[in-house]
Amino acid sequence: MKRLVLMSAVLFCTALVPAQKYSSKTGSVSFEASVPLFEDVYAKDNNNVVVLNADSGEIASLSAVKNFHFKTKLMEEHFNESYAETAKYPKTTFKGKIINFDKTKLTASPQKYTVQGTLNFHGVDKAVNSSATIYAKDGKIYMQGGFVARPADHNVTIPKMVTKKVAENVNVEYNYVMSKQ
Repeated sequence: MKRLVLMSAVLFCTALVPAQKYSSKTGSVSFEASVPLFEDVYAKDNNNVVVLNADSGEIASLSAVKNFHFKTKLMEEHFNESYAETAKYPKTTFKGKIINFDKTKLTASPQKYTVQGTLNFHGVDKAVNSSATIYAKDGKIYMQGGFVARPADHNVTIPKMVTKKVAENVNVEYNYVMSKQ
């Protein structure tokens, strides 16, 4: 009986230990949908919020879609009003897991990982696999990587008169410097 009480107490106490979390409110996420011979279609958000559970490898991020800024204001306006419809879909999220992540094996030397999860953009969830490089330095976790997204997979309609000016495959890149919470 004493062993049962002791084991229950140990399990209860370990459940109360909070997960080791790292986060950033200044993550960088960019996308490029440029095609040769036309104006660059590139935007960047430097206010992406990301949280990493370093014990489990679970990761989540959030961007306000209006935070993506383009080189030209007109392109940004068209993106927000016609393509992303930010009044209707104000945010984009990613929830996933870093495969085989082990915080105890992080060093200052970058290591390759695969990140699997779900990207929600324009109200549509889509499975995403990403290649990422992760390392630890000065008590922070650094993570950068990228993946390809397709506007059609997220029900984004590109008007016929500009379909030749916007790539079918959009390159998305992210760069995070996360501090312990």
